[in-house]
Amino acid sequence: MIIDQAQPYKDALIELLAAEKLPVADLPETLDNFIVAIQDGAVVGVAGVEVYGQYGLLRSLAVHPAHRSVGIAGKLLARLTNMSRLKGLSEMYLLTETAPAYFERQHNHQITREEVPAEIQLSSEFSHVCPISAFVIKKKLN
Repeated sequence: MIIDQAQPYKDALIELLAAEKLPVADLPETLDNFIVAIQDGAVVGVAGVEVYGQYGLLRSLAVHPAHRSVGIAGKLLARLTNMSRLKGLSEMYLLTETAPAYFERQHNHQITREEVPAEIQLSSEFSHVCPISAFVIKKKLN
């Protein structure tokens, strides 16, 4: 498996996200902060971060069902975390309805919506794409 920049694989990335019922309508035009996992020439995983000042919003983390439980999500998260640190981000946030336990095992902490910085609260993911019932997770990067 290799991890690569996502832009050349945009169509396959959108197909995977849609299959996993994750939002695609508000994806950025260019996927500079998105990466994909490629195995045997196919996109089997995706992850991205939206940058808001010194904060990142993790979004679109998905692994194809046939390729789960082999560490792909962890490798994508590790690469994104490193990329985010190199960009000078201090914290990363995410919203999830289905995987709060997974992210807490990755040394993240559940917080309330009110604790999220204003920059992140203004994002489309936070303000209207993800439901109010989604769990909010925070990870310190420094």
